[in-house]
Amino acid sequence: MKKIVSGIVAHVDAGKTTLSEALLYNSGSLRKLGRVDKGDAFLDTDDLEKKRGITIFSHQASLEFQDLQLTMLYTPGHMDFAAQTEQVLTVLDYAILVISATDGIQGQTRTLWDLLQTYSVPTFIFVNKMDADGVDKTQVLNQLRAELSEGCLDFTDLNSDTKETMAMLDDQVFDDYLKTENLSDDTVKWMISQRKVFPCYFGSALKLSGIDEFLAGLKTWTDQVKSEPELGLKVFKISHDSKGERLTWIRMTGGSLKAKDVLYHNQKINQIRVYDGAKFTLESQVETGDVCALTGLTDTYPGLGIGKEKNQSAPKIRPVLNYAVDPQGNDIHQCLTAFKILEDEDPQLHVIWSEHLNEIRVQIMGKVQLETLQQIMLERFKLTIGFDKGKILYQETITDSVEGVGHFEPLRHYAEVHLLLEPQPAGTGLVYDSQCSLDILSSNWQHQVMTNLQSKEQLGVLIGAPITDMKITLINGKGSNVHSVGGDFKEATWRAIRQGLMMLKAKDQCQLLEPFYAFRLTVNQDQVGRAMNDIQKMKGTFQDPISSQNSEFVILSGSAPVAQMQDYAQEVRAYTHGMGNLECIIEGYRPCHNQAEVISENNYHPVADLENTPDSVFCAHGAGYPVAWDKVPEMAHVSYLK
Repeated sequence: MKKIVSGIVAHVDAGKTTLSEALLYNSGSLRKLGRVDKGDAFLDTDDLEKKRGITIFSHQASLEFQDLQLTMLYTPGHMDFAAQTEQVLTVLDYAILVISATDGIQGQTRTLWDLLQTYSVPTFIFVNKMDADGVDKTQVLNQLRAELSEGCLDFTDLNSDTKETMAMLDDQVFDDYLKTENLSDDTVKWMISQRKVFPCYFGSALKLSGIDEFLAGLKTWTDQVKSEPELGLKVFKISHDSKGERLTWIRMTGGSLKAKDVLYHNQKINQIRVYDGAKFTLESQVETGDVCALTGLTDTYPGLGIGKEKNQSAPKIRPVLNYAVDPQGNDIHQCLTAFKILEDEDPQLHVIWSEHLNEIRVQIMGKVQLETLQQIMLERFKLTIGFDKGKILYQETITDSVEGVGHFEPLRHYAEVHLLLEPQPAGTGLVYDSQCSLDILSSNWQHQVMTNLQSKEQLGVLIGAPITDMKITLINGKGSNVHSVGGDFKEATWRAIRQGLMMLKAKDQCQLLEPFYAFRLTVNQDQVGRAMNDIQKMKGTFQDPISSQNSEFVILSGSAPVAQMQDYAQEVRAYTHGMGNLECIIEGYRPCHNQAEVISENNYHPVADLENTPDSVFCAHGAGYPVAWDKVPEMAHVSYLK
């Protein structure tokens, strides 16, 4: 049978759970349909998910349809749990994007679409709730093609016009089409795999309408991953079962794996579990293409690549809020132990323990995740906790280029590093490069510099927030065959970054960034003025109001700082008497709307941050001595290039 791994993704309330139930039911894998509102959905297996009526964790299920064996990875829809969804995307052959015909493309849909593009996941689209009053198929398809891709095509009727439209999406395919006036099935599959075409199907999952046609489409237009002899696997999830057993969830991309094999850090696999909902079977061996959970491994983490697979790059979706934990009378160290377990499952929590403050801090996406964490701590660990008001997670960047230098020369040590810091477009993150001749610095020393650039989170000099959207290039330096050791280049590298940032700060060329929400606010027509005024006060912007399908309501779309809008949902519910709705997703980071105020409140002194010092150490008369960052350029042993 053809084996495919597919993930189901969607915005909240699009019908993702209902579609999953329908696919399992129509394929014969389920005898009875479950419902989210009844708490008996097959893939919402966790008690918290049943209570809240939302998906919090990713789950696995399997079905067979004719000669197709489909492993489905079911993902959360709420933005607060998008990190789980992003992890799953890294191991998919194909994605199934569910869109509500009544709601159309939402902000979360666009976020998911961008992630699917980032990870190059071929995507099938199922438009759900086509049975609702007033739904127009042509209108929905036009929106998909206008807002997502021209490659969104109706596959329920592959007529000659649709095939011609498909062919026009690729120059070579179109040339072949003009000669043959036809598209082969292999060509269509290739265009789908290259994300040039996105097959669209339509139906109602609740009424099992369009389900068989969709399954047939998955069978016809997908290709199985080729079997590879070399061992390769990707870790996409860590969890713990009800007995506390640690599970490492993997996708096999090559070779085979047996129970009791020694895998990562010489650790032995105890069990290979293949899950189907809440139940699992024990397997003696898994092959290329399989998805399973392994027990016995303790050092694995989401994004880890083993064998031929490389580690995944840093996730695109990151927390924007920081909260201190209120232990509410519980032992703080017991709380820390519990949070470390949760961080093992979700590294995006970034649990930080301050010995000095006797305080635990965690990073999260939003209030729903915060409430869920409290419930998890209570139900799994029997700990009642609270959180403080929370803080915004800022970032820092630069607006001009600079050459930073770090010199580290205590007695019998030596290293000097010159780094070019350059601003990059928003959302780029940190980019590293080396343009230094091997005649100047040997490959070993250059490797140490590049490794140390990425070995810790580098902080800015405005409030000590992480730096981003910068290119850091090694351009010059110096070592000593007698005195240089590896740690010397670490010290010089880190000091070079901070020294360059301090030079830019002196010229007001450092910039504070804050997270922004993309929002969609629905209010009654007579409340539009109030809403517009609120958004302007929150330093937000919005597009012209549009009428919703219900003519009594108006939709405002735009963006605003998270710091200003994070508590606005409660206010909306109050002044709309529960009739209004505010949908927010993280849009990204932009220049801070009140930079001077935030800098003043944080009162950060970069020179006093000794773990991230911008100063250097030189040597004279047999002893090392410190040199302030602004004096380093005139004392550097290597001339500045910029």
